[in-house]
Order: sequence, then C-alpha cells, then structure tokens
Amino acid sequence: MTLKFGVVGTGAIGREHIDRITNKLSGGKIVAVTDVNQESAKQTVEMYQLDAVVYPDDQALIADENVDVVVVTSWGPAHEATVVAAVEAGKYVFCEKPLATTAEGCMRIVEAEMKQGKKLVQVGFMRRYDNGYVQLKQAIDNHEIGEPLMIRAAHRNPTVGENYVTEMAVVDTLIHEIDVLHWLVNDDYKSVQVVFPRKTKYSHEKLQDPQLFTIETVGGIVMSVEVFVNCKYGYDIQCEVIGEDGVAKLPEYSSIVMRKDEKLSTSILNDWKYRFMDAYNVEIQDFIDSVTKKGEPQGPTSWDGYIAAVTADACVKAQQTGQKEAIVLNEKPAFYSEKKLQKA
Repeated sequence: MTLKFGVVGTGAIGREHIDRITNKLSGGKIVAVTDVNQESAKQTVEMYQLDAVVYPDDQALIADENVDVVVVTSWGPAHEATVVAAVEAGKYVFCEKPLATTAEGCMRIVEAEMKQGKKLVQVGFMRRYDNGYVQLKQAIDNHEIGEPLMIRAAHRNPTVGENYVTEMAVVDTLIHEIDVLHWLVNDDYKSVQVVFPRKTKYSHEKLQDPQLFTIETVGGIVMSVEVFVNCKYGYDIQCEVIGEDGVAKLPEYSSIVMRKDEKLSTSILNDWKYRFMDAYNVEIQDFIDSVTKKGEPQGPTSWDGYIAAVTADACVKAQQTGQKEAIVLNEKPAFYSEKKLQKA
C-alpha cells in the first residue's frame, strides 16, 4: 500500500518533507500540494518532478479523494483550521508544530479527532525519534538510573535574526524540550518559573537572552532548561537526567577527533537541520508504517500538542510576571491513554 500525501505549505520544511517522502523513504507518494504563494507550490512540483496537482487552497486539497494524508507545514496560525478540516474529512494528518497556536485550538482538534473514533493526527515533535533521546528513554524506562530526580537541559543556537523576540524562546525553541522531556519521564508538568541571567551583548532590544526555565512535574522532578540563542559557538543540544542510582546523559553528536595545530578538537554543528536530519527521516517513515500497518499513527498525538500549548502559555506568562506559574491541564481523555498509544 502506498500512502498518498497532500502537502499544505511548500516553504523550507514542506519541501524537505516532500524530498524525503519522494526520494529517501518508502511507502509514500506526493499527489497534491498547495501554498498561499501559488508560484512556490508550482516551483516545488517542478523541482521534485512530482506527478501532483497544485490546488488553490487547503480546502480544495483536503477534498481530493486521492489524498490519504494531509501534511501541514504552513504558517503556524493557519494550522488549526487545516487540521480540523482534514480530520473532519477523515484524513490522516501529519502536522508540524504548533498543532495550534492556543490550547483552545488544540482542544478543538482533540474533540474533532475523538468524534472520528480513531487517532488520525501526529504532531511533528521529531526529537522522540532521535537515537540519543531514544536511548535516554530506554534507560529511564528500564530503571537503569532509578527514579529521575532532576533534569538539566540546554538548547543553544549560534545566532538568531532581529525578528526573534523573547516570547519565541518558548514557542519556537523551548517547545521541543517541553514535549521531549514530558515524554522522557511520562510525568505531567505542575509549574514553571523563568529567570533572566545577564543579557548577552549579541542579543538585541526585543530579546532577553539567555533565559533559564525551572519546570516542576507533578511527581516532583525539577527540570532546569537553558535557552541561549546567541551562544555563537554552534548549535548545541544537551540533556542530563539525574536519577536515584545514576546519571544518563544525551550523547554528543558524532564527529571525528582532530589532532592539529597543537590542539585536540571535535567539530560542533551550527545548523539544527543536520542535528536532527536522521530523526526527521525516522519520524516520517514511522508515520507511514504505522498508518499502513496499524491504521493509526503511533507518534506524538493531538493530546501531546495540547500539553505543549498549555505549558508554553504558562512559560510565556512566567516570562512576563517573573513568578512561578501553574501549569493546569484538562483531564486526559481515555481515548489517548497509554494503552492505546504505543510509544515512539
């Protein structure tokens, strides 16, 4: 069986997914594309030599009976309407983050999906498919370090543009830690507080950088997460889980060791796409295989998208108030229980 994909949004990430589905993975085919910039959609079809229809909008694409899966890689605020329409049409959906820009929007998607009676949506939190995070998850689940007590994590970028403002440290950057740390320990969040250390000289007027988030879980785990988006030296993702019996740390990205000019060194990446390229490939292949063989995607759910949205809202509020802010979730529907969801 070949899954037929329609892609909504042909910008950078949309084209990357089209490329991997067409040229790198198995079991999928691009049959339709659309973008608010119609010229971009047409150029994408030509660039990848696709046998695909270019539709004027997402609604027309969703209405195509030849489309099995809708890939949502458009502008974030447009995600909710596209996902709801696709779900109501009974289509499978792979949606890049955010699932919706508000918790209320995520809940509307959750409710639409539950009405269909089966899971149709997967959110593009690719870190769950990164080999290092998978190993961390296995170590925690196998109780190799005992019960987790603390987590220290860091998300560092070499630089960001002038359009990147303080709030984006949460909604564009920390959002990945919000999902993957929740997945690692399987414990809901309780509260968050934000501290702003001394501001780096490389930041600009509308961005407080770096930022330090302290997140507590219902079970008592304390997570310290640094976001530093003008660190200059490279793209660096760190995660260390401190347990009762030991410590598990995310492995460094593989690179050669160089002996040269009286120095012993290894290279550090400066582009996030290369750091998680393999994870993106594994993620989409898992989506294709799960839908084809099991009838439902097995990765991050609409409920995970809702958790991320609620937590992000609390983090942004904590940025503004400087106080510890509560993270309050609705009761998790049985529809999304662990019994139904196989972990990625």
